[in-house]
Amino acid sequence: MIEILTVSEITNEIKFTLENSFPEVRVLGEISNFKAHGSGHWYFTLKDAGAAISCAMWRSYNSRVFFTPQDGMKIIVEGAINVYPPRGSYQINVRKISPAGEGELQAAFERLKRKLQAEGLFDEKFKKRIPQFPQVIGIVTAEGAAALHDMITTASRRYPLIKLVHAPARVQGEGAAEEIVKAIETLNAIDEIDVIIVGRGGGSLEDLWAFNEEIVARAIFESKKPVISGVGHEVDFTIADFVADLRAPTPTAAMELATPNVNEILGFISDFLYTSKLSLDAYLDAKRNKVSEIIGSYGFRRIKDKAMSYYQTVDNIVLSFDKAVESKLSLWKHKIELAERTINANDVQNNLKKGFSIVRQNGKILKSADDAKEGDELDIQFYDKNLGIVNWERKN
Repeated sequence: MIEILTVSEITNEIKFTLENSFPEVRVLGEISNFKAHGSGHWYFTLKDAGAAISCAMWRSYNSRVFFTPQDGMKIIVEGAINVYPPRGSYQINVRKISPAGEGELQAAFERLKRKLQAEGLFDEKFKKRIPQFPQVIGIVTAEGAAALHDMITTASRRYPLIKLVHAPARVQGEGAAEEIVKAIETLNAIDEIDVIIVGRGGGSLEDLWAFNEEIVARAIFESKKPVISGVGHEVDFTIADFVADLRAPTPTAAMELATPNVNEILGFISDFLYTSKLSLDAYLDAKRNKVSEIIGSYGFRRIKDKAMSYYQTVDNIVLSFDKAVESKLSLWKHKIELAERTINANDVQNNLKKGFSIVRQNGKILKSADDAKEGDELDIQFYDKNLGIVNWERKN
């Protein structure tokens, strides 16, 4: 005779059998009905042409995933079979998730690109103007990254008067997208910032994926400050590039687009003064010729002698005017030369070559010996290279 079991008893026996039979599984399938719960947990269905299975991935595990899953993406999940007695259903408790090949990431890229384009996030009408002469530039990139060093060097060379504000953020791997969003929001809260550069060096599609996340794209689009993207190398394109107000092929190029060139400014002023003087001289010559024509005309023949008495007076006035213009142009030239010397005197690299150096600790410039913390490495920047000092002591 077949034993009569309660619903709970048969469910518990099924739970015991399944969970012990499948303690570790790897399953390939396509995502559908993906939902990121407010608790931070993920719930979705994994399916193929013949079947479907529910999946759950707790926050403690999904925080390690470098991409956000999307419906239609083929993935491989690793986890264990679990039975949920209140509903009498089974599911995979996912511990690890990965795309089923780089092609899936590319497909996800194209899906998100089409979605955001349809919403108008790439439209030119929403692009903000990049200021021609910014005073403060915000930078979003990793702490200590080569891209950060290149951007600082480029800004010092092109426009020494610029002020840079760095909002550090991981630009690769788990949690990178969230940190980039937070950094953009932080810089937006600083009123003095005129433009933001979001960038990092080159890498694979997986390395650059944080800049293909929807939350990063929307943070750039919603930024009140204009944003320049400088992600990867020239051949790399990310979703951030399409949403940004201006795209640069590299982080260095992004800083070049954000800053004017001081040498070009001085050259423009010099050319302007020179062409202005030529124009003024031509104007005065034309007026002189006009006066000569009038004096030589029929109406003035009988009063030529009288007119000639005033001719020298006119010449004297013109001569005085020329001298005044020459004096004014000389004064402006002197001011320009003084400004150029001031800029060169404040150039960091020039000062370093004179024997000065910059002392940093933990990424911050030390202005006083009292600011130094014993035990932490000192980084001393000379004009040609940096020197790190680990074991040092304070002397009174």
